[in-house]
Amino acid sequence: MNDLVVASLRKTFRLSKKQQKIEKTKAKHKVALNGLSFVAHRGGIYGLLGPNGAGKTTALRCISTLIRPDEGSISIDGFSTKNDSTEIRKRIAFLTSELKLDDHFTPNYLYRYFSNLHGIDEKTASLRKETLFTRFGIDRFQEVKVGDLSTGMKQKLSLAISLVHDPDFIIFDEPTNGLDILTARTVVDYLKEMRAEGKAIIISTHILDVVEKLCDRVGIIIDGTLKVDGSLNEVKSQADDHSLETVFFTLMEESSGEAHA
Repeated sequence: MNDLVVASLRKTFRLSKKQQKIEKTKAKHKVALNGLSFVAHRGGIYGLLGPNGAGKTTALRCISTLIRPDEGSISIDGFSTKNDSTEIRKRIAFLTSELKLDDHFTPNYLYRYFSNLHGIDEKTASLRKETLFTRFGIDRFQEVKVGDLSTGMKQKLSLAISLVHDPDFIIFDEPTNGLDILTARTVVDYLKEMRAEGKAIIISTHILDVVEKLCDRVGIIIDGTLKVDGSLNEVKSQADDHSLETVFFTLMEESSGEAHA
């Protein structure tokens, strides 16, 4: 199977006393993922939609082999994240707002470094850099230190670096978070282009408008549990007004009621 398949993921974290205060709970553990399952197909964009703290980032970190789930499985291109992490990393790009680029390096240096890290030959790396740097307007800032770049340019550089090896599976955590409207549009347009190339894309977001504009399929996750999973139209059809917003907030209210029951 050439899709990205997530099956019955469960992940629990131990809470420190400080975290217990922040979470306003006496519980020593928090269930971040509770039986999460979905499939992301090539040529499509899957949106994992949920409020902050719902488990979206934890799910993407598991998929990206950064952390291991307690239970369940993840396969990409038929490879298991548990047994074939090296093969998985060759096939994915993972971009998060937590990716911090060293202020003292230039885009040219960083691109060269990550190309070498992925074992890409010089000719291929050069051609791909020209394409990506031109596409995102980085070419004019190739020798400018990262610390002197705008927030939007840093995000576009992070995107270019994540794609140096031309992966087939793209995983983005909050892809437009904190971006100005022009940079956000550039990122959204490029995600659409990659979908047209047949790549499988997963994004996590809490922004309904991003899902509406981008996603073919959507899963709504609340408190680590996937409440709804289907095509965008299927999910929207669950509300009388066919509004994703109505579906989302109805599920939030139901979950809040269950928590206080």
